[in-house]
Amino acid sequence: MLDLSDNKQKIIDAALKLAESDGWRGLSLDRIANRAGVSLVEFRRLFSSKAEILTGFTRMVDEKGLAQVTPADAEISSRDRLFDVLMTRFELMGPYKGALKRIRDDLRFHPAQATVQLGAAARSLYWMMVAAGIDAEGGRGALRLPGLIAVYGQIFDIWLDDDDPGMARTMAALDSRLRRGERIIQRADDLGEAARSFCDRIFWAKDRMRSKKPVPETETPAPQAGPATNGSGGPGPAPAI
Repeated sequence: MLDLSDNKQKIIDAALKLAESDGWRGLSLDRIANRAGVSLVEFRRLFSSKAEILTGFTRMVDEKGLAQVTPADAEISSRDRLFDVLMTRFELMGPYKGALKRIRDDLRFHPAQATVQLGAAARSLYWMMVAAGIDAEGGRGALRLPGLIAVYGQIFDIWLDDDDPGMARTMAALDSRLRRGERIIQRADDLGEAARSFCDRIFWAKDRMRSKKPVPETETPAPQAGPATNGSGGPGPAPAI
């Protein structure tokens, strides 16, 4: 998958191969540079830490996977598209499965580095949702992404221990969890739609009551008759009845 004519990818390849044979915790940057055949100056220009090397690997897997995405077919469900996108991702990472397994085990003792990689995984899965034609924005996206991160973490562990070249265990587990997640999301969407509909009816009823409320009439005081005058300013005769 990696292009070993490119220094950046040579460093990633060297780091992963050393991680598989010697582990990740004690791996030094100068050893990676020597294995890749690049100077420390060039290494520093491209990466500043081992965490950045792993993030770079994740990004390259993203790019390779996204390059294989075809325009969404309306007849294929979003769940099936996401299944294909994620399985393509596992296929691309296949040559480095041994290294990723060692790295996973070592990162359990380094929560700070593990947190960095979790952030990289979240960004990656955001793009996997986009590639599958799933809305990753707004409230729905905020609900879907954490759920997908949890599913991917479970399937990633299963994949690392899946020795079948056809990845049968991985495929079965991924399909099962995506179906379960789809049902949960659908229920959440239904509840959200019901809540919006209920609020709309409440506001509509209030507006209707407000429009029907009678407006009080303004009373004009009746004019009061003054004493009659006779033209000269004095009191005149009483008016005829």
